[in-house]
Amino acid sequence: MGVSSNRVEDLACNNGCNMKNQSEIQMAMPVAAMEIHKVQLPPERTTMQKLRHRLSEIFFPDDPLHRFKNQTCLMKLLLALQYLFPIFQWAPLYNLSLLRSDIISGLTIASLAIPQGISYAKLANLPPIIGLYSSFVPPLIYSLLGSSRHIGVGPVSIASLVMGSMLSETVSYVQDPILYLKMAFTATFFAGLFQSSLGILRLGFVIDFLSKATLVGFMAGAAIIVSLQQLKGLLGIVHFTTKMQIVPVLISVFKQRHEWSWQNLLLGFSFLLFLLTTRHISLKKPKLFWVSAAAPLTSVILSTVLVFFLRNKTHKIAIIGALPKGLNPPSSNMLYFNGPYLALALKTGLVTGILSLTEGIAVGRTFAALKNYQVDGNKEMMAIGLMNIAGSCSSCYVTTGSFSRSAVNFNAGAQTAVSNIIMASAVLVTLLFLMPLFHYTPNVVLAAIIITAVVGLIDYQAAYKLWKVDKLDFLACLCSFFGVLFISVPLGLGIAVGISVFKILLNVSRPNTLVLGNIPGTPIFHNLNQYREALRIPSFLILAVESPIYFANSTYLQERILRWVREEEERVKANDESALKCIILDMTAVTAIDTSGIDTLCELRKVLDKRSLQLVLANPVGNVMEKLHHSNILDSFGLKGVYLTVGEAVADISSSWKAQP
Repeated sequence: MGVSSNRVEDLACNNGCNMKNQSEIQMAMPVAAMEIHKVQLPPERTTMQKLRHRLSEIFFPDDPLHRFKNQTCLMKLLLALQYLFPIFQWAPLYNLSLLRSDIISGLTIASLAIPQGISYAKLANLPPIIGLYSSFVPPLIYSLLGSSRHIGVGPVSIASLVMGSMLSETVSYVQDPILYLKMAFTATFFAGLFQSSLGILRLGFVIDFLSKATLVGFMAGAAIIVSLQQLKGLLGIVHFTTKMQIVPVLISVFKQRHEWSWQNLLLGFSFLLFLLTTRHISLKKPKLFWVSAAAPLTSVILSTVLVFFLRNKTHKIAIIGALPKGLNPPSSNMLYFNGPYLALALKTGLVTGILSLTEGIAVGRTFAALKNYQVDGNKEMMAIGLMNIAGSCSSCYVTTGSFSRSAVNFNAGAQTAVSNIIMASAVLVTLLFLMPLFHYTPNVVLAAIIITAVVGLIDYQAAYKLWKVDKLDFLACLCSFFGVLFISVPLGLGIAVGISVFKILLNVSRPNTLVLGNIPGTPIFHNLNQYREALRIPSFLILAVESPIYFANSTYLQERILRWVREEEERVKANDESALKCIILDMTAVTAIDTSGIDTLCELRKVLDKRSLQLVLANPVGNVMEKLHHSNILDSFGLKGVYLTVGEAVADISSSWKAQP
């Protein structure tokens, strides 16, 4: 019944020999009549032409001037106006039907913007009126300059939190409110200057260093910190920590248990439950979007009326108090450009500018994709930056495209940026005539509104997807999440950026290298691990490099290729196969090479030559081939050193071996 060990070895040997012969036969058919093509150099270009082409690819990938070609002077002027002020593009086609839709959506987001503006200003430790000012001027500026039809402009929770936490670390908003206000306006000015500069200089790729994975973690961590900070209002605590880490916040909550107020608890959690319920209804049934959109204003009205009639019995419930009526007062005289706190304003402006810009562009692109139109990232940077510069001079703090407001604007049927003008008009009416009505609005309701708004920033489904798809991305998400929770919001953002840069460096310095095999019956070569049917070619080791070859990875690639060679020789010896003679380096994915990379190829060829192994390059792309040619390295490779495809290299070298006596 059993089979002897010698018999098993014989069978294994026969199978191995059959596989080897089979691969040789299968390769012989497609390569026998294969034509060998010469690898061509790209067209000759001057250094200035190369530089101009490279700069245009870096800064003008969308070719913004293509629309000006072959146009009259008058048409060029009109196109320039449309490019700088997108309102000139859609205004001539505007009609009553579009206006009706924009009025409905504008009034709908105004009902959300007014309570949110007041709440987010409190989150930034600013007077509540500043939040309303910031919902008036910036939307008007954006409607002239912005290219998105659906963005709802105003203060946002994350930028408000970051500004409040960074400024309050150095300047007390209680002891020196005027200086704090100056710092907020100056930080807003620097944020706008940074944002508009990125757009004008077309450096938008800078914000791409905040990857989606790190932003998911950062937003979730910030949302939890924001929510815990609102326990001060929900519980009625007077003496609360100004720190933004989870541990000090929780300690402060339980340490001040004697300050908890059952009246705040009852009122706060009742409206929080109401707001979360309306949010859940709108998520389940998108057609009922107006339910969650109107809920914040409804909560403000109901709670204000309730506190007003019970004002003699609710002394422990803190209220907003008197708010000044009138338009935004000018604040250019409050900008702080000289003094010991200038660095603080500059740093705060840079951080909040990056965050608000990232959110604003992401929101704009999200809704543009749903309606199949394009948002120009650089124009959006200029629009958001200029509206923040204008805002800093008119008593506003950092604003951008709010996701919650934009979602309501989109669902309400907004057609153009006129919806922002309608919203700003509603805020204007509020500023001029309705401010006394907010006197008895309780702070506890504002805390409930903030918690409801930031809950949506905790995207656990995105985190789970990161875990399933890319464990390194998930690790980056966790690092930024815990960095915000346990260290600080600014440092959490720094960790997020650091991890994103580290991932880039890791991918550049440790690129993928693959062993390729032939798909039977075809001239196609693919990864042996990915395609099980792919076969090795006797006497050949075919490797692919999946990245540019730079100074940062050239040493690693040399070591890794030599290791592949050593492992292949050991495998050949163990299986008693044909001796290794040639290493083919597939350079299809090598999009660029520098002098360090060229030196590495030269050194690698010398090392392999000493071991009687031939190194062959396959399919070097245009600029790589050009640099190889100018470096004279191709002379050392000889006539059979560079081929157009891996298949042609295998066919030509195999036939030359057969021709040898």
